[in-house]
Amino acid sequence: MSEILIFGHKKPDTDSVTSSIALSYLKNQQGLKTKPFILDTPNSETEFVLKYFGIKTPKILNDVNVKMEYSEYYKDYYVSENISILKAYKQIQQMKVTGVPVVDENKKLLGLITLKTIANHLINEQFSDVETSYENILETLEGKEVVKCDEEIIGNILVGAYRTEVILDTIKLDPKTILIMGNRTEVLEYALESKTKLIILVGGRQLTDEQIKLAKQNGVNVIYTNYDSYHTAKLIALSSYISTLLSDARIESINKKDYLETLQEISSKLGFNNYPVIDDNGKCCGLIRITDIKKKNRKKVILVDHNELEQSVQGLEDAEIIEIIDHHKLGDLTTNKPINFRNMSVGSSNTIIYLMYQEARVDIPKNIAGIMFSGIISDTLNFTSPTTTNLDVEAATKLAKIAEINRNKYAEEMFREGTNLKGKTIDEIINTDLKVFQLEDEKIAVSQILTLSGEEILSKKEEYIEAIEKLKEVKGYSMLVLFITDIMKEGSFMLYCEDSKSRLEKAMNIDNLEQGVFLEGVLSRKQQIIPKIMKIV
Repeated sequence: MSEILIFGHKKPDTDSVTSSIALSYLKNQQGLKTKPFILDTPNSETEFVLKYFGIKTPKILNDVNVKMEYSEYYKDYYVSENISILKAYKQIQQMKVTGVPVVDENKKLLGLITLKTIANHLINEQFSDVETSYENILETLEGKEVVKCDEEIIGNILVGAYRTEVILDTIKLDPKTILIMGNRTEVLEYALESKTKLIILVGGRQLTDEQIKLAKQNGVNVIYTNYDSYHTAKLIALSSYISTLLSDARIESINKKDYLETLQEISSKLGFNNYPVIDDNGKCCGLIRITDIKKKNRKKVILVDHNELEQSVQGLEDAEIIEIIDHHKLGDLTTNKPINFRNMSVGSSNTIIYLMYQEARVDIPKNIAGIMFSGIISDTLNFTSPTTTNLDVEAATKLAKIAEINRNKYAEEMFREGTNLKGKTIDEIINTDLKVFQLEDEKIAVSQILTLSGEEILSKKEEYIEAIEKLKEVKGYSMLVLFITDIMKEGSFMLYCEDSKSRLEKAMNIDNLEQGVFLEGVLSRKQQIIPKIMKIV
């Protein structure tokens, strides 16, 4: 069973992170194999919550693009540089591919041999030379060892098809000669005396004890084969090391940590079908064919607290979305088959997940209950947000009881830790909880800061305005608005880019809008801000 990845949106807040963890625990209890992730560094409030309940912060998930190592390539498919051409050919045929990577003794990639390479060798090359091992020749000719003096055999092939007199009088045999011969005693003795590199006996010829002794004395290797001279001459050319067919041309390979898109780009330029797969050390891991790319293993994911492509992980288009749990408006995500999609008008994703625990009759551990409670309190601003429903209150009350915490006392401590901006730059503060919404050809960015004292931030109003103007320009947003939500005053101050003033006046129904205006009762970006802005975009 492949692991299912569960994660929230790009700017992880407490509800997003805790709901990912809580849902992962539930799914695992139901027999699935899941793991929670986050898409960025969590904010200080979320860090406080996880530390308070002793839960490890999930790892950051950078993307869900399919990497080579997760695709269905021919893993561990390669041949040693010292096997024969014939054996390599048989392996290619057995795998029903058109090529095979060649490696050295340390599995380092040396090159790629294709059927085309072998065919060109058979058609165009001369077969007078052999560079191989004694064992390769023995295996290729299905022969029998008679005398073995050398591990490696390098020499020139000669078929003893001439008349005996011609061979004895005109042909010079030496330690570089590989002689294929039949039942000719005088030629055999001449070859043994000449210290021929290798004698291949065909036609059932046997050596006497004296001839074997002489062969060993003179370092002459001898092999029997049942093939005739014609077939032996053809086959021995295929006994050479496969490495003899390697060229000095650049090896086109793909790293197993690369994305399949990288392979597609390379292939579109080069037009090859076979590509060796290597690791960071240049060791070969196997072979992938461009025609096999469609067999990629798409990562299975469950989304929580969002359902818009812009707010999700990079490469989501390549992933298989199997479920979405959310409490926001419907976004732009599509799937190629039906999925479980649970979207409810409640104040927190954790409220939905609490209901899923009840339906599944799975007990909620104390620490999981604690972080789920935190997610509800965070998103509903301790029930002061207009998004709060009776279901949120009911779920949070029961979760607080399981977690054995006092709601108001804990909420005050959580918000105090979460609104502590000490040590953060203005840019970091603006980007902490910034969400981008795509509408036709426009990108609308809305940032929200939670604080116990809005005046503290407004004391640097001009610096914040300058920062959001710059960020809007750099990112290419058509609008960027910053809401400073004061939990104690139960409202939000608004800062904005000047070129958005007239649109915001219309959206928020305010005449003569000024920077830093206080919007009483405006606490929810989801319910009170985004819908209004979207209407005038």
